[in-house]
Amino acid sequence: MTGFKHLFDELDETYKKTVKLGDDKDIHVEGKGIVAVQTSNNNTRMLHNVYYIPQLSQNLLSIGQMMDNGYTISFKGDDCRISDAETDQTMAIVKKTMNNLFPLEIGKVKEKALAAKEVSPSELWHLRYGHLNMKGLRLLNQKKMVIGLPDIGDIGLCEGCVYGKQSKLPFPKDKAMRATKVLELVHTDLCGPMEVESMGGSKYFMLLIDDYSRMTWVYFLTYKNEAFGQFKRFKAMTETQTGAQLKALRSDRGGEFQSKEFKQYCESEGILQQLTTPYTPEQNGVAERKNRTVVELARSMLKSKGMPNQFWAEAVATAVYILNISPTKAVMNMTPFEAWFGRKPSVGHLRVFGCISYTLVNAQNRKKLDAKSEKCVFLGYCIQSKGYRLYNPVTNKIIVSRNIMFDETASWSWSKEREEEEDSNEQPQTGTRSCDPMLTTNQIQNSEKPVKKMRSIQELYEATQVLYVADPLTYEEATDKKEWIDAMMEEMRSIEQNQTWKLVELPENRTAIGVKWVYKTKFGADGSVLKCKARLVAKGYAQQQGIDYEETFSPVARFETVRLLMAVAVQLKQSIYQFDVKSAFLNGELIEEVYVEQPEGFEVKGKENWVYQLSKALYGLKQAPRAWYSKIDAYFQKLGFERSKNEPNLYVKHKGEEGLVAVCLYVDDMIYFGTNDAMVREFREQMMSVFEMTDLGEMHYFLGLEVEQEEGRIFVSQRKYANDLVAKFGLKGCNLVQTPMNTNEKLTTIDGTGATDVTRFRSLNPTKQHMGAAKRILRYIAGTTSYGLWYNAVDRPCLTGYSDSDWAGDIDDRKSTTGQIFFYGTSIITWSSKKQTTVALSTTEAEYSAVTSAACQGVWLRRLLEELSCKEKGATILYCDNQSTIAIGNNPVHHNRTKHIDTRFHFIRELIEHGVFELQYISTNQQIADALTKPLTREKFNWCRDMMNVLDFGSRGSVEN
Repeated sequence: MTGFKHLFDELDETYKKTVKLGDDKDIHVEGKGIVAVQTSNNNTRMLHNVYYIPQLSQNLLSIGQMMDNGYTISFKGDDCRISDAETDQTMAIVKKTMNNLFPLEIGKVKEKALAAKEVSPSELWHLRYGHLNMKGLRLLNQKKMVIGLPDIGDIGLCEGCVYGKQSKLPFPKDKAMRATKVLELVHTDLCGPMEVESMGGSKYFMLLIDDYSRMTWVYFLTYKNEAFGQFKRFKAMTETQTGAQLKALRSDRGGEFQSKEFKQYCESEGILQQLTTPYTPEQNGVAERKNRTVVELARSMLKSKGMPNQFWAEAVATAVYILNISPTKAVMNMTPFEAWFGRKPSVGHLRVFGCISYTLVNAQNRKKLDAKSEKCVFLGYCIQSKGYRLYNPVTNKIIVSRNIMFDETASWSWSKEREEEEDSNEQPQTGTRSCDPMLTTNQIQNSEKPVKKMRSIQELYEATQVLYVADPLTYEEATDKKEWIDAMMEEMRSIEQNQTWKLVELPENRTAIGVKWVYKTKFGADGSVLKCKARLVAKGYAQQQGIDYEETFSPVARFETVRLLMAVAVQLKQSIYQFDVKSAFLNGELIEEVYVEQPEGFEVKGKENWVYQLSKALYGLKQAPRAWYSKIDAYFQKLGFERSKNEPNLYVKHKGEEGLVAVCLYVDDMIYFGTNDAMVREFREQMMSVFEMTDLGEMHYFLGLEVEQEEGRIFVSQRKYANDLVAKFGLKGCNLVQTPMNTNEKLTTIDGTGATDVTRFRSLNPTKQHMGAAKRILRYIAGTTSYGLWYNAVDRPCLTGYSDSDWAGDIDDRKSTTGQIFFYGTSIITWSSKKQTTVALSTTEAEYSAVTSAACQGVWLRRLLEELSCKEKGATILYCDNQSTIAIGNNPVHHNRTKHIDTRFHFIRELIEHGVFELQYISTNQQIADALTKPLTREKFNWCRDMMNVLDFGSRGSVEN
């Protein structure tokens, strides 16, 4: 901060702010700018983000800001030393005065006429070639190994090479045996883990080098165990290109190369594995040296342009590309590219990595007066297409293009990007973390797909914040943020208020269970932060059954029950409300004698070795859910509620003609509605008088369900969950599809398409066709995130069901698929698509099994409705599109055709005889459950979806029609 306006080289006087000084006095900032200062060695340094405060009579220099800008501050004796953190070069030494201050004299840098440095062609080609050594460049030109390279002269010292390549002097080497044909011997090694993840989440890269040609390939890995899958891809690709067979593979003894599956694969393919002796990496010298060369080139390219380290994988891919068209001592008078492909490479297309580039925006993607070019950063060469790979730091997109203009001497101001990001984070931070794929040479995205590593703070908060907010993992991390300290204090207050424990000395022959703090940020449906929650959790895994606990089971409500409550509330034209019980498990009373250690950060002084004896449960105890359920169950019954005989977490209180109140419990969350306002208010007051609760008002977000309540109707969706799911699997911005499955698609265990990456599905064995089918479902979800269920009030609502089956639809075991749907009025309550347990001998048998299964679900729903005072009058209609099934259900005479059918499937006959169900025929064209048993055409699928009342939220105006 300074009060002297003349010191500024640049000053933005539109910037206004208020800062607080040490005397608690507020002063006004009248601008922010850049001040140039002269160091002790006559160098000029720029101080950014300097505040202009006219009221100051002295300049103030922040030590923290200096450290953030790459300086080291050290105090020793009477001296304060300011030095460059990278080079350790001293910038200034400040002496202490009599009043114990360190005054730094800053001189205004005089204006000078600066001459622009001209880059020579030799230096430019040195940069284009990724800081390749000058001897190699001259050799390329002298031997005419490439096309388009001019004469190369001396360039002097290259600072990027010094930072990236300086090393110890080499040891003498002996001549080794060489391969005489391609793929006769391949060297490989793994490099990593890197300090930062790449933009694609990779932490390792694997090099594979052909010994004969020294052609090199690079693969990027997130985990070491992915090496096996990448090696198989490499083998298939190289053998197809050359027609030769890979004979030997030389590597170190890393676990990734010695796994059982890797060894078995090499043996089955006739590949000789050559392993180095333990602790002797020199025996794999080709791969080790190549690793070093690649890393040095990548580092030099990044440092030369001042790029962030998260671009390391792009730099590595570019380094490998360049080395393949560079000379090597192992191959005389030709490049690895020529030795492998048999033709000379052209280098006229090479450009300086990290330089500024301008790509043409296609006419379809711009308006009349929009700029015709985008300013980007050059990130390498596209292998699949004849174009360059660019990165737009503004839109955070990777672009593949050929219509480009380069400014090879210019660089992007990455430091400015970081400053802007810091300015946008002046509010309390929540620890956002970037994620998701950097696109390697084998994973190109088009310009419409955003790079998910570098996204704006606004996008993170608005879109998928829940995936990227990093909660503290330890107590030490949490104490850095006030919000987490407050959350821990709140948790301790809840524990004390509930009289959960008492401090005692640990009895002999008893063991105290450890506790730990668990931190979680809670979000709303729109991704906004609701609160920071700290929970003290017992390490229940240390408990012993019979000593520390007995019963552990605790029921939770079914989603069908939640949907049924919403449907009933809509028909009764009532709103549904929501409670959140604070520290619910702390209310459960224990019958066992349990001791826990004192929580970290809250030890009682002088009694650090004492422990707490629990009288009530803590989160993490095995019996905690059971204790809480017993407590709340007893209290509900005390208030006059009856527990449902069909749903243990549903409670209903009837009060004659006055009405009812229904409550559905899911651990510490509960929803409720009532037909009598006085009963609802009474229940709310009774609950809040006994338990510490948060009254959330009308239900808006419950168990991932987003609820919009209007008079006489409710809209239920899972927009946030769907968006998070699509983003989790990297399909945000993907091409959308209209249906979740291809028409007539049949999946089988062995389909001949080959296995997908086994490291991603350890418990399964999916094929590429399975992966494609799964991705199609996600692409369908991506296009329907705004869709949900509409619940509407209708006259005389009743329970209606649809049942269907797909006979012998499973190609592997020929079992059929059952599909069933139940509506209450026009509100869909339950649906199911499930493979039958036995093989049906005919379509009739498959349909008969399906209607019996649907009837079981219908009986349960009828009983729940009866408990909610919505008893069904008459038989429930169950629609089926098979006449023979209806005949068998209505007439038990067809013995010869049904004698082999399992007895339990005849349950439907008894229900029909007692008037509980009635089977009615419906045309296949009108069978709504058809969508749950087989892939459909787009028209039929959309019709089924509309009939289920699965609609876009924007269509609410036409729902009643």
